[in-house]
Amino acid sequence: MNTAGYTDEILAELKRTTALIDDEEAEKAVDGILRAKKIFVAGGGRSGFMAKAFVMRMMHVGLDAYVVGETVTPNLEVDDIFIVGSGSGETQSLAAMTKKAKSIGATIVAVTTNPESTIGKLADIRIEIPAQAKGEGTSGKSIQPMGSLFEQSLLVFYDAVILRFMDKKGLKSDVMYGRHANLE
Repeated sequence: MNTAGYTDEILAELKRTTALIDDEEAEKAVDGILRAKKIFVAGGGRSGFMAKAFVMRMMHVGLDAYVVGETVTPNLEVDDIFIVGSGSGETQSLAAMTKKAKSIGATIVAVTTNPESTIGKLADIRIEIPAQAKGEGTSGKSIQPMGSLFEQSLLVFYDAVILRFMDKKGLKSDVMYGRHANLE
């Protein structure tokens, strides 16, 4: 198969996978973001890169959002929301963060392939992305290696959450340009 063929297959996998995300749970996540005082997002590895992209877009629409672990991240409080993306739902560092956020009383959103995982069970809102997780090997869900399908689906889901937020707030893309970096 050539590169264009692989691209077509990846896009087909993304379409199949994201079509299976529970819209009611997704809507709960959007509503949680709307209610939250501050938004905290975490993820490890490539899922962490998706978290950073999500937080950037939230900043662009005027939300008070942070990547967990950055030096400018403030403290989490009870009126906040903690969103964690973890394919397996078992990443120890993320599970520890989730337990801490739960003990503080923040709303927990888990975005995972495994809603029955440690992180999933701690969550108030569970978004299942039915993709191949990193350790599943050849599950038949994807031609891609490791957790690529989950990570790509995570970014697409996060961008869809931004669009739904913008829709609910009546925002247009032009409002985002005023918050885009201009020191480059």
